[in-house]
Amino acid sequence: MKVCSTLLVLLMSAPVFAGENWPEYRGPAGDGHATGADLPDKIDQAAVKWKTAIHGKGWSSPVVWGNQIWLTTATEDGSKLSVVCIDRTSGNVIHDRVLVENKSPAFCHPMNSYATPTPVVEEGRVYVHFGTYLTTCLNTSTCEEIWARRDLACDHHRGPASSPILHKGKLFVAYDGFDVQYVVAFDADNGSTVWKKNRQIDYGTDNGDRMKAYCTAQVIDVNGKEQLIYPSAAATIAYEPETGEQLWTVYHAGMNASARPLYEDGLVFITNGSGSMVAVRPDGEGDVTGTHIAWSDRKGVAKKSSQLMVDGLFYMNSDDGIVSCREPATGEVLWQKRLAKEFAASPIFADGKIYFFGTRGEVVTILPGREFKLLQQTQLGDGFMASPAVVGDDLILRSKSNLYLLSE
Repeated sequence: MKVCSTLLVLLMSAPVFAGENWPEYRGPAGDGHATGADLPDKIDQAAVKWKTAIHGKGWSSPVVWGNQIWLTTATEDGSKLSVVCIDRTSGNVIHDRVLVENKSPAFCHPMNSYATPTPVVEEGRVYVHFGTYLTTCLNTSTCEEIWARRDLACDHHRGPASSPILHKGKLFVAYDGFDVQYVVAFDADNGSTVWKKNRQIDYGTDNGDRMKAYCTAQVIDVNGKEQLIYPSAAATIAYEPETGEQLWTVYHAGMNASARPLYEDGLVFITNGSGSMVAVRPDGEGDVTGTHIAWSDRKGVAKKSSQLMVDGLFYMNSDDGIVSCREPATGEVLWQKRLAKEFAASPIFADGKIYFFGTRGEVVTILPGREFKLLQQTQLGDGFMASPAVVGDDLILRSKSNLYLLSE
């Protein structure tokens, strides 16, 4: 794909897609829902409008604002960390910039990458996070730095993966590392620290490897008051977003948790990264472990991907290729089906259908409901670690080596 050499060319040739944005991990509401989309049932080569190779190794999910698709990537050894911007209409590369050069990168587990955290984008700005290496805000037109922070220390040990979120002028980021564990609220305008809170968690161990987590936060409204729900290893903490005040904590064991929490019908659904989950009522104070867990389970629970709620039913795809549907109020499993070898990407709901993406390129489309209804089961590319984006009637998929745009 050729590189557009000037901003003028882009402004003259690229149409504007007003209101069609997928600004952060799991979409506008952080729940994997794409409203108003018209997508094909069958996701295969016939639906591909363009395909662009992405260099390096990176599991960050694509985010979209208007005609720009943003993602990050890195060399496999972590020596160079880059941000890439792709033109949505053509698949051409708009920006491809190395942001970090590491002489001695820290260890990263082969299952992870040095570019796993998903960026956040808004009008005129994209926020890019590489864990302790860099958190930066870039101008989306020029890809030039607006602000940057390189002073937040953390030994990620197996690599960073938590994605930042943007809410009311603050960029929230978790640093749950081997040595230290804390949450930071940055001023999105200038990058200054609004608040920083150490995790007040009894991990029950001195082993730093069991204190790591890779979670992305979710802001919810409980009885008119906002809560920043931030899972970690062993426990999840709810913070007051403006001040960082700790509201409640629930202990659920586990480590390396990576799913984004869901909030529906008075329950927060949290997976712990070790194959179990809890449903928690978020109206308590202090340690609510003994009082506010509605149910917990280990059957078919995902260790990596985030969950999905559709029409009052709860769906997830587990690491071992199993898709399940549950009653969210009780956790009762309504059905389970093995549909892939392995899942890491999170499912999405769009156009009345649920889509699942396997690590070996499996793509499965089903209808939501109390009975399993398969629509299509196909194959595309070399496998999916990143979660998809949907804007308008376009499905944007990042495989291990390429970025795809698909539509009817």
